[in-house]
Amino acid sequence: MDVQFIASFAVITPEPEASHGLYLEALGLPLEGEDDGYLHSEKIDGSRHFGVWPLAAAARACFGEDDWPQGRPVPQASVEFEVADPAAVDAAARELAAAGYELLHEAREEPWGQTVARLQTLEGVIVGISFAPQLHD
Repeated sequence: MDVQFIASFAVITPEPEASHGLYLEALGLPLEGEDDGYLHSEKIDGSRHFGVWPLAAAARACFGEDDWPQGRPVPQASVEFEVADPAAVDAAARELAAAGYELLHEAREEPWGQTVARLQTLEGVIVGISFAPQLHD
């Protein structure tokens, strides 16, 4: 697996409105919103993409349901590692599965064009292996 850079970091919040107050108002971060409550920015130095991800949206992205499954640690953060292309995402997912890691989902293309496969660490962090075309020249 050839990780090229950290593509994104997001906090995962069970209370989006309370978290929005911290990140938007108190910290004054230049975040933009999506319809599902996800806030993000590509304008914070040191980060290609920073997000505030509602737990319900994370559950939909990983499992297709609004509720995080019982029996799984509730995630508090997400980090995505960028690889060279969509085929590399699929290869990395297969490599991780072969090494014994349980994927939350196989490599797939999201509606915004990113290809991503995700797993959850023992600490509860969602780790994505991704290719986001907009992050490449």
